[in-house]
Amino acid sequence: MRGVKRYPQMKQQTLAMAADQDNGFEHSRKPTRREEFLRTMQTIVPWAALCQVIEPHYPKAGNGRPPIGLERMLRIHFLQHWFNLADLACEEALYDSASLRRFAGIDLGRERVPDATTLLKFRKLLHEHKLGEALFAKVGQQLQERGFKVNTGTIVDATIIAAPSSTKNADKARDPDMHQTRKGQQWYFGMKLHIGVDSQSGLAHSAVVTAANVHDKHPLPDLLHGNERRVYGDSAYASQKTLIASKAPRAKDFTNQRTRRCGVVDETQRSKNRNKSRIRARVEHVFGVVKRLWGFGKVRYRGLQKNATRAFTALALAGTGAPVRVRRGLKGSRNRPCGAKHSIFAGHLAFKWLCDGYDVTCSALP
Repeated sequence: MRGVKRYPQMKQQTLAMAADQDNGFEHSRKPTRREEFLRTMQTIVPWAALCQVIEPHYPKAGNGRPPIGLERMLRIHFLQHWFNLADLACEEALYDSASLRRFAGIDLGRERVPDATTLLKFRKLLHEHKLGEALFAKVGQQLQERGFKVNTGTIVDATIIAAPSSTKNADKARDPDMHQTRKGQQWYFGMKLHIGVDSQSGLAHSAVVTAANVHDKHPLPDLLHGNERRVYGDSAYASQKTLIASKAPRAKDFTNQRTRRCGVVDETQRSKNRNKSRIRARVEHVFGVVKRLWGFGKVRYRGLQKNATRAFTALALAGTGAPVRVRRGLKGSRNRPCGAKHSIFAGHLAFKWLCDGYDVTCSALP
C-alpha cells in the first residue's frame, strides 16, 4: 500500500530483561565490582576479530535446531575463564546472576541459558581445532595493530600447573600426559607453562606447554621472537648462551647466575641478580592473573592439549588488558613498571598484560 511508512522491526524487551538491566526499578543500587569488570571487558575485548577466528569451524544453521549465536557462546566461555567455572557451575551462575546474563545477552523471558552439554561441545570445538592458540595469536595481532610494539627485551619463565596424582579412577592410573618433577625438596605432578614476556610492557608474546618433567631451558628458543637484545630469566636459564644465540644472535644473556660456589656466596653476583630480578619480576604478573586470580593453579581436564587450550585462551584474555593498563596505569619509577600496582583491576580485579616441538607451542607474533 502506497503512503504507508514501514519501520524496522525491533525486538521487544521482556520484563525479565528489563529487570536484569535495572531499568528504573532499583534507584538505590550500587554497581558491584563484578559489573564494573564485565562492563570493561565488554568494551576492550575485540569480539568481532575473535569471532572471525572461530566462525569457519562453528556449526551453521541447517535443517535442525539453529545453533546459539557464536559471540554469545564465546562470552560465556570467557566467563568460565574469568570466574573459574565448570560447565554446570557456569549454567547455574547464569541463572543466578543478572550481571552475567546481561553480559552474555540472555533474556530469560524469551530463552533458556545454554546447558552444560552445549558449553562442553563448544569447548571441544576449540580444543579439536586448536583455536586457543589461534585466539592467543589474534590478540597479539590486534595489539600490534593498535600500536603496541614488542621491544628488544624478553623475560622467560615457567610455572607448574598441578594435576591430580591419585590413581583412584577407572584406569587405576595417572594422566599419561602429565609427569612429576622436583622443585627444591618438594615433588610436583602436572604440566609446565613456559612464557616469553616483553621486558618493558609485560605483554606475553609466546608460550609453550609441556609436561612438568621438561627442564625450563629446553623450550627457550621457542619463547624468543629473534630480535632481542637482552634476555632475562632466573637461574634455571643460566649458562644458556648457545640456546639464546640460536634464536636471537644479537641478544645478551641477562639471566640470573648462581651465586654460591664451594659454599662461598659471591656478593657481587648476588647484587647483580637482585638488579636483574627487578625487571624479571614482571613475568610473575602474568602468572599471578592466570593462576591466582583466574584459578588455573590446577588442571581441570585430562590430557595436555585440552589444558593447553585453556592456558592459551587465558593468556589471550590477559593480553586484552594491555590497552587499559597503559591508559589508566600511573607513571612508575625506573625499577617499577608503569601501572604495576595501579591498573584498573588493582586488588580485587588485578588485571595485567596479559603445537609442535615441545608438545604445544604458540606465539602471539605474526
